[in-house]
Amino acid sequence: MDKLHILKEKMAQAQLGGGQKRIDSQHSKGKLTARERIQLLMDEGSFEEIGMLVTHRSRDFGMEKEQYPGDGVVTGYGTVNGRLVYVFSQDFTVFGGSLSETHAEKICKIMDLAMQNGAPVIGLNDSGGARIQEGVVSLGGYADIFYRNVQASGVIPQLSAVMGPCAGGAVYSPAITDFILMVEHSSYMFVTGPNVVKTVTHETVTSEELGGAQTHAQKSGVTHFSCENEVACIEHLKQLLSYMPQNCEEDAPVYPYEVGNESRPGLNDIIPENPNQPYDIKEVIEAVADSDSFLEVHKDYAENIVVGFARLAGRSIGIVANQPAAMAGVLDINSSKKGARFVRFCDAFNIPLLVLVDVPGFLPGTDQEWNGIITNGAKLLFALSEATVPKVTVITRKAYGGAYDVMNSKHIGADLNYAWPTAEIAVMGAKGAAEIIFKKEIAEAEDHDAKWKEKELEYTEKFANPYGAAARGFIDEVIVPDTTREKLIRGFRMLENKVARMPRKKHDNIPL
Repeated sequence: MDKLHILKEKMAQAQLGGGQKRIDSQHSKGKLTARERIQLLMDEGSFEEIGMLVTHRSRDFGMEKEQYPGDGVVTGYGTVNGRLVYVFSQDFTVFGGSLSETHAEKICKIMDLAMQNGAPVIGLNDSGGARIQEGVVSLGGYADIFYRNVQASGVIPQLSAVMGPCAGGAVYSPAITDFILMVEHSSYMFVTGPNVVKTVTHETVTSEELGGAQTHAQKSGVTHFSCENEVACIEHLKQLLSYMPQNCEEDAPVYPYEVGNESRPGLNDIIPENPNQPYDIKEVIEAVADSDSFLEVHKDYAENIVVGFARLAGRSIGIVANQPAAMAGVLDINSSKKGARFVRFCDAFNIPLLVLVDVPGFLPGTDQEWNGIITNGAKLLFALSEATVPKVTVITRKAYGGAYDVMNSKHIGADLNYAWPTAEIAVMGAKGAAEIIFKKEIAEAEDHDAKWKEKELEYTEKFANPYGAAARGFIDEVIVPDTTREKLIRGFRMLENKVARMPRKKHDNIPL
């Protein structure tokens, strides 16, 4: 019985992490402990811990006198809504959650198990970075994790919730994973902190300004979700998981759905009479998707394109949509990167794609050109061209120029291409086109403006409609807007067993 007592004592010590005083300190900052986070995430009673009694091996700087079972990270497996997941949760109460050799080994062990068993990995990050006392072995530990992140990419979903500090080399593991969630006012990410920034560039900046949740949600696009607190963050994690499969060999879960009256009459009046007047594409998304199923990704970043998950008749789909209510829905550097990244995730994990198009073109200007709109715009083109999942396009209004090609046109492999009667498919807007085509006639006319308007109308009647494209088969069907949802349900159902064979290659070379 003494041996049993020893085991219970060691387990109790592990449960306490760095001790009650540090747990209280964690709570005083509005943060949960590593174990409390896991408890919220996993189905009740399902978590099985691995490596509870692991301790560090360091003998320098008096470290041998401070041993905590678990060594600053709780690792294991369990279920979320009945589905197997693997999780690691860093414990800030033990050496500030810093990563040691053994801490890294624990994370690597569950990542290996996740790969072997085809289930998602969730990382709950709350760490001061590499454990300085261990020197290069802690850096090696990070690299071991990075390598596994890369090997797992596209094989199993990898989700990172940043719930405290994440600085230096520590940021690169979340950056490689599929989705990053951050907690407002208590988490931050940066490669170099405010003190180093001040020393090198003489800029004075706070941790929040430099790498807080809002900064990365709005300015850098590093984080996909900014959550108001840790409970909301964990609920977001659960919701996100519900749209994706366990691994690249499986399909996402299908939710029960009975097809009924799928007509959405409100869509018939959503496009304004004035082609330059904005409307909110999210209203179209809400109308065509299952009720309350749309989960927007990267909501506050590059708002001129909307991406996210939804369900259509109970099945997961990924949606990419131009947003006329922001910058008229033009494609620019940030929106192209945002769209491309999302498309590639959906394609990797067998999630069909719906593309809603209302795009006047690419954003002009020196800033865009000098910062690589050519290469960055090509990312979205590349991502949609290489995607082999079912791909359906609906053109609601404008589809101009190269942006028409990029937004999942028939020419780059879309399976079904629909257009509303309000669609305008042309090389450019009527005003600019008339100025170029009829330049001489306009110049010779007595009333330049009247002639310009006349020729603009002539171009509009000839090209600013979907019928030229439909005549050539580039559009499969011009549909009444209120039938869109029904058409999509039937179309995606028809494409369920799509098989695409790609040329043999080691991997592609996306324009990075």
